[in-house]
Amino acid sequence: MTNDELKTKVEELEALLKTGNDHAFAETQAQQLLAEDALVNEPELHCRILLALSESLWRRGMAQDALPFSEQALTLTEQIASKKLQAKALGNIGNLHINLSDYLRALDYFGRALSLSEELGNKAGVATCLGNIGNVYYYLSDYALALEYYGKALALNEALGNQAGMARHFGCIGNVHYSLSDYARALEYMGKALELDEELGNKAGVAAWLGNIGTVHSRLSDYAHALEYLGKALALHEELGNKAGVAACLGNIGNVHKNLSDYARALEYLGRALSLAEELGDKSGVATWLGNIGIVHINLSEYPLALEYYAKALVLDEELGNKRGVAGHLGNIGATYAQQDFEGYDPAKAEEFLLRAIDLSTDIGYKAALIELHKNLSYLYEHDQRFGDAFTHYKKYIAIKDEVNVEEVKKQESLRDQQKQAAAREKEMEIERTRFQERENILNNILPEGITQRLIKGENPIADHYDSVSVLFMDIVEFTTLCTKVSAQQLVHLLNAIFSSADAVMREFGMEKIKTIGDAYMAVAGAPIVQEDHAQRAANAALKLLEVMQNLVVSFPPEYGDRSWIESIPEIEVRIGLHCGPAAAGVVGENKFLYDLWGDAVNTASRMESRGEAGKIHVSEEFVRELGMRNEELGMKDKELTGDNSQFVIINSQFIFVPRDEMEIKGKGIMKTYFLEKVSEQD
Repeated sequence: MTNDELKTKVEELEALLKTGNDHAFAETQAQQLLAEDALVNEPELHCRILLALSESLWRRGMAQDALPFSEQALTLTEQIASKKLQAKALGNIGNLHINLSDYLRALDYFGRALSLSEELGNKAGVATCLGNIGNVYYYLSDYALALEYYGKALALNEALGNQAGMARHFGCIGNVHYSLSDYARALEYMGKALELDEELGNKAGVAAWLGNIGTVHSRLSDYAHALEYLGKALALHEELGNKAGVAACLGNIGNVHKNLSDYARALEYLGRALSLAEELGDKSGVATWLGNIGIVHINLSEYPLALEYYAKALVLDEELGNKRGVAGHLGNIGATYAQQDFEGYDPAKAEEFLLRAIDLSTDIGYKAALIELHKNLSYLYEHDQRFGDAFTHYKKYIAIKDEVNVEEVKKQESLRDQQKQAAAREKEMEIERTRFQERENILNNILPEGITQRLIKGENPIADHYDSVSVLFMDIVEFTTLCTKVSAQQLVHLLNAIFSSADAVMREFGMEKIKTIGDAYMAVAGAPIVQEDHAQRAANAALKLLEVMQNLVVSFPPEYGDRSWIESIPEIEVRIGLHCGPAAAGVVGENKFLYDLWGDAVNTASRMESRGEAGKIHVSEEFVRELGMRNEELGMKDKELTGDNSQFVIINSQFIFVPRDEMEIKGKGIMKTYFLEKVSEQD
């Protein structure tokens, strides 16, 4: 394997090991690579793959297995004098010692890693080290220092735009607030962490925050949501092969079943969690699940067995310096001795353990524990008829409970859920609105906008009558001949250019395009929106349309083939016809809507076009009169229009009408018609 091939292989494995989606496969590949001789002469690559493998094992809770790889990597970094890799190796070993509950040694390694990262100016590394130190103080129940370090780490990551780091420290801050019984803030920060990791596709992070959110819901007695979140977290941890995560979810699911009084299932899940923690060498986890199993036995009135489990858990947490755990176990032992149906009932011992637990919980701000501790001590004093002491502790119980305000937190979480659901609905509605708008835009390209709105509102059928409209027809001269000289692609391209130009003219003068039929183009003024000046609009549009067609230049892309045919045909010319009169309009069809126009005005306008001449606008006498009726001085409604073949101009108008000989128009008989022209400066 060449150096480049080896480097590529290491980079691929580093990426695979970090994804968290297939740890087992990636770790096997890494082990195989480490067994090859190729890495011996590449200490930096050797170190990188050792660290990646160790980190993968650590994320699966296999600290004992991971530690030799990290220590080997640290030795290599010292040999190659790579401070960056050395800092990474130190941090890696620190995390492993946290998992092994050796917190003081973890602080030592994190402190060394922090110094190196600061020396290198590696802000991302500094943020990671600060967060890791925060983790140690969290496990030592020093929540003030934990929040201080997490806050610094979060600020650095926000400045760097490091979303993965932000997610990690949002979640850690949420965990501290959970331990301080500030459940509203706990859910807020955990929710931020979950959202970021979902965006990043970080399954390991998603699993962690789902599990933590489930635990908060359990503390809020919202067991349905607790099981939902924990179930999702468990499935993800199992998919990732993360044994530590699996153990945590199993234990927390067991606690939910305990709260639901399903003790058999609770012991089943807690027993599985304990076995995994023992297998992983996770002393903190072992202490936690021993204590929780003890709680189940108390609920089953199996007091000696409960005390046995509490005692084992207490010893472990005292060794680890886990004040929170110690406080919990002391309180549970005190509550056990306070059970009046217990043969070993001992109020003195109960008071001793409960007071020790209260002192420790007060010292670390463990409010969730204080609620139960003060309540239990109040009941104990009441039974011993020490009513003053009982009342004092009952008041403290109520005060702390009100401070934590579990019900208000539930309401806030419910409100957040509703807001989240509302946001999701709004997003769906926005997508639907966009789709609706797209469909509406398509309809508006087929039908007049006003007609589209009437269809959307359910009006059917749509049928309108108009007393007077002006209809325009345009036709391409010698179109059939043209079709024989060009390819289909060239023909469509040409027609698109012609009709698109015509569309622009219609829009300019407020006319409505009705349809194209082959090479014929039809439009109307005065429908579907009634326009009193429809004839003037149509006349102006026809003149502009003729000018546009006479000056139209169509270019063809080279890929459309030979263009020599252009030289063999005359200039493209059009005929335009105009007529006005009453008409009916409406929408026809069910699958392919068509807005169409019918009546004598349409037929006659078509005849004006077909009987016209190339490059001219042929109009009917009715159209001329319609224009003239708008001019009071002319009074054309009753004035006879002579056919002396001399042109005339409507007073104060820009139009010239050149009379033609009377002619036979199919369906109409003999008609007087005219050519419409534009008044020039000379005229």
